[in-house]
Amino acid sequence: MIAKITGGKETANLIRYLYDTKKKGHTDPHLVASWDGFAPDPGRADDVDATKRRLVADLDLHVKQAERLGRAPEKHVWHCSVRAAKTDRHLSDEEWGDIARRVVAATGIAPDGDPDGCRWVAVRHAPDHIHIAATKVRSDLRTARHWNDYLTADRELAAIEKEYDLFQVIRGDRTAAKRPTRAEQEKARRAGQARTAREHLRATIRTAVAAATSTEEFIRLLEHTDGILVDVKHFPSGDVRGYTVALEGDVNAVQEPIWYSGSELSPDLSLPKIRKRLDATDPQRCPRKTNPWHQATAAAERIPHHLEHGDDVAAQAHLAAFGEALDALPLRAPQAIQPQLRQAAEAFERAARSRIQAEHQHARALRGAVRAMVREPTPKDGALLAMFLDAAILAIIAAARWHQLRHHDQQVAAAHQALVHLHAAYEQTAIAPLTVLAQRRPPQQVVERHILLVRQTVSDHAEQVLEDPAFDALAAVLADAEKAGHDPKQLLQQAADQRALDDARRPARVLMWRVERLSTRSAPSARARAAQVRSHARRSSTPVQSPPAVPAAQPQWPQARRR
Repeated sequence: MIAKITGGKETANLIRYLYDTKKKGHTDPHLVASWDGFAPDPGRADDVDATKRRLVADLDLHVKQAERLGRAPEKHVWHCSVRAAKTDRHLSDEEWGDIARRVVAATGIAPDGDPDGCRWVAVRHAPDHIHIAATKVRSDLRTARHWNDYLTADRELAAIEKEYDLFQVIRGDRTAAKRPTRAEQEKARRAGQARTAREHLRATIRTAVAAATSTEEFIRLLEHTDGILVDVKHFPSGDVRGYTVALEGDVNAVQEPIWYSGSELSPDLSLPKIRKRLDATDPQRCPRKTNPWHQATAAAERIPHHLEHGDDVAAQAHLAAFGEALDALPLRAPQAIQPQLRQAAEAFERAARSRIQAEHQHARALRGAVRAMVREPTPKDGALLAMFLDAAILAIIAAARWHQLRHHDQQVAAAHQALVHLHAAYEQTAIAPLTVLAQRRPPQQVVERHILLVRQTVSDHAEQVLEDPAFDALAAVLADAEKAGHDPKQLLQQAADQRALDDARRPARVLMWRVERLSTRSAPSARARAAQVRSHARRSSTPVQSPPAVPAAQPQWPQARRR
């Protein structure tokens, strides 16, 4: 059920609208409940107009008394419509009446057991919804205390949905980005644009945040983005105070650009919140070079562990950083899958934010790896991208479960939506590298040995792994690793220990990408191998961490010009 609450100055205008049978859908307007159960009902009276006047006078009684004392609020009308879902059964008048009484009690219009509550009526003129009309002056001539009435009504409706066995609406936590207005949508449609200016600007800023390593670089990237106007605000000291952005060509009636602050686009895009995230970015300095794609993949693989075993503020930090990784991914992906990746990033944007305040320093490694990845040339081998996407899919599944346990309904839905787009991008990306690997299937005797290793190492998922069409690719990767001096059993064990395979639809692929990444490291010496065997029995399933990467050149940003 959805509630919509508005206010007004004229009780008569609202009653006239509710009983106007010429309006579409107003087939049988009538009362289903009122403040005392005896209010006049124009829908069931012979003289409709006279009964309307009587009803308005009764509702306005305390308002008129308060006006004589100079205590009446200017907008004394409270109007709440309550609509059921299309799939819900048709409720009876008695049920709608009970719902109306619960809503006015929950919102403070007419609290239970309060004889001085406001006067109100509930009018039903369609099968699927009612309108509650009330005046906000109580019988003791005080104004009703109905702060946060939308939230309290929504909370009561959530309880009603469960009790009446109705469709349970996905509810948010007031951290979602503001939706485009109908006027903005119509304006974009007339201009032939798929997205509104608000949505375009939000996506552009999120990508800039994902690529930047400092506030100064973030501002510089925005200023060099084609089609984006940037107005930077400064303190008297010269330090950056904030920013506003506009889309070139998006103007108001007097042909001036329509400016948006970061916080107007999304709660986490104000400059102070962006600065907090960028200050918690690992500079990624390391004596030796590590492939940033491998490093970002390793960081993404650890996200499910952080969500399962870390505290909430750390988990929220990893979700925010992972959202930035998805925002940056289209910059380094083939053009064919960029639309799916953008859709995944836009969907997960909602799942990356909740009421929990993140402590961003917990996700420094992931942020640094993403920035290093953006600064690398686009990989010619699709295996690197497929490897990261495979880890990202499991991270999103874990994110959905984490939000579900905390009843973050909108975030759960957003994660599931992002998963659909990411799966599509992964399937398209993985075809070529999997085909190449499968063609390098080792001799049968080597395959038989690897089958035995799988049964010993991942016994709970062995049959799924062996029946997976990607098993030939896994066998090829294990054979290559063995030739390079690695112990295939140890690599397989490390790959399995990084994260349980319960969430994987195709566990052979998951193991194959992990073994492929782990095998890129130098093979350990015989002495080191022996030490690893001795320590394996003692260690828990702590994920193997990759060393950080060295930053490369500045990110390649789309063709742009300074504004």
